Parts: sequence; structure tokens; C-alpha cells
Amino acid sequence: MTTTHNTSQPSHRIDGATTASTPGGCADEAAQFEEMGLSAAWSFEASHDPFLPLALASERTESIELGTAIAVAFARNPMTCAVTAWDLHRMSGGRFILGLGTQIKPHITKRYSEPWSRPAERMREYIEAVRAIWHTFETGERLNHRGEFYTHTLMMPFFNPGPIDMDPPAIYVAGVGPRMVEVIGAAADGFFVHPFHTAQFMNDVTLPALAAGATSAGRDIGDVTVACLTIVAMGENDEQIDKARRSAAGQVAFYGSTPAYAGALDHHGYDGLQSQLNTLSKQGNWREMTDLIDDDLLDLVVVSGTPGEVGAQIAQRNTFADRTTMMFYRPTPTNDAVAEAVAAASST
Repeated sequence: MTTTHNTSQPSHRIDGATTASTPGGCADEAAQFEEMGLSAAWSFEASHDPFLPLALASERTESIELGTAIAVAFARNPMTCAVTAWDLHRMSGGRFILGLGTQIKPHITKRYSEPWSRPAERMREYIEAVRAIWHTFETGERLNHRGEFYTHTLMMPFFNPGPIDMDPPAIYVAGVGPRMVEVIGAAADGFFVHPFHTAQFMNDVTLPALAAGATSAGRDIGDVTVACLTIVAMGENDEQIDKARRSAAGQVAFYGSTPAYAGALDHHGYDGLQSQLNTLSKQGNWREMTDLIDDDLLDLVVVSGTPGEVGAQIAQRNTFADRTTMMFYRPTPTNDAVAEAVAAASST
């Protein structure tokens, strides 16, 4: 069974990220996103489970897509993940998107106490296992996934939730390194672009890796939805915009301190900045880290301005993507401002 894409969707979809501190609050945000005209509401795995808010949101919304961006795959086995996703897809009437990511080794081994090895290959097999389980749910055929990392061969009727008579959820996967991006191109329905990126780095480095992965699997790059998480510093006046830019600069500095993101910095001539930021992060010197993010670098990574300016910039900048999730930094914009940005992005 293949996943079909809704051709009635706009050519570039604008999504929202839920940020409330409770599952119910996130569900309320999803309902607000639907009223604003956003295409999807994404929940995150941080201090709360990413699936619970979407169960509530499925009851409070009618048309908006609902997805995890991301759920930590390696903290769960494919069976538990497949069952939860199947339930959410049924509850939402086919609107659920399963967004997965690997996290990094220390979190998997020390926080979740789960094994870590060859993450790209493990993620490819994880996707295959989830799809095999879904196929058994839909068809009743014998479950027989035997892999290097996961084996699923037992499914009794009592444990099978049964068919949902619709295409299964799309699977999006987050990736940064070229090997993971190639796996996404070969095996996933969508690719989450990490917020720490630049348009040039995407076009020069990341998208060619995605295309190579798709080609290796006999697919077209157009078969993979590119979902771009974009840092947005938005305000209705200069003071608000300046505050939002400073807040966003702190986030850019935090991301930039991680070795995985050194490639984008080096690509733009910021050689050595990652190691500087990393050293300062270990000292807890967050203010000095933020000061190292100059305006030129900030403008490469962050979209900023008034709502109308932000919408226009997203449309012009993210031409490599099929959909954009706006990730706002303080001060949090009003619903009307978000709706204005969405309208500007759609009309540009």
C-alpha cells in the first residue's frame, strides 16, 4: 500500500508548532492553527509525550493535519510506535503524520536506556518494520519482519486493531548528516529540515544527498515532502522585532555549539565558530555565545520582520521546501499576526 498525497493542498503549506506547557494547551493551539488557516499542527517530544496532545487535538479539529516533529524513534520499539500512530490516524480521520527522529547517543543510552548503533541503518529498518506492522493491521496477513535490529513475527487477532480502510500515515524523518538524509530520501515519505540550516547549504549539500538517496531506491525526489522548520523572529514594531531577534540569536548559538551543525557554519565561512560556541556552552556562558552570532549569520538562519515581511521572506527563502513550520521566538506573536504572516506567505 502506498501513501497518496492530497493534491488539494496549496503548493507551499505553512504549519504551526505547538508550544503550550500541557497536552490540552497544545490541542487548543492546534484548533487555533486551524482557524488561522495553517496546514498542520506539530507537537514535540521534550518535557511531554508528543502523541497525547494530538489525541486531544483530533477531537478539537476537523481538517488540519496533526503530526509529531519529532517523536524519538529509538526510545520506542516499532510495534508500540505503530500501534499509537494507527490509533491517532483512525481518531483523526486520516490526518496524522508520524514524524520520527533519532536523538543523539547520550540521550538514547543514558536517558532512555536503549541501545545505539548505526543510526541511519537502524532508522531505515525501523521505517520498514513500522510499515510491515501496519500492513498486517490493514490486511490481516501474517507479520513476518526479520531484520538486523528488529524482529516482529507474532501478531494474534486479539492484539490487531484491524483495518482503517485508508492510506497509512505518512512517515517523516528528521536528519542532518548526509548518510541519514540519504536514508530519508530512500525510505521516508517526508524529510524534516532542522531549524539550524541555511537555504544555500540546503541547496548545495543537503538536497543533493536527499536526491541521491531517492535515486538509489528508484524514487523521484518529488516523492519526498520537504518540511522545513524555520526560526522566525516576528514583531509588529522595531522594538518587538529586535527582542525577537535577540531571542532567536540565543537559539542559533545553542544549536551552533553542537558538532553536528558545524558543516553549515563552515560552509558560510564561519570556520571555528562551532568550537568557540561549544567551549562557551560548557562554561555556561550563554550571553557571550549569543554575542558571537552576528547579524549576517542570523539573517542566514532566521527569518525576521513584521508579519507581512516574514510571510514574504518565507515564500522567497524556502523555495526548496514543500511546507514550512514557523518556530517563533519571544515575544510570542498574536494569532492575528500569525494569520497575517500565513496570508503573506501564501500570496507571494
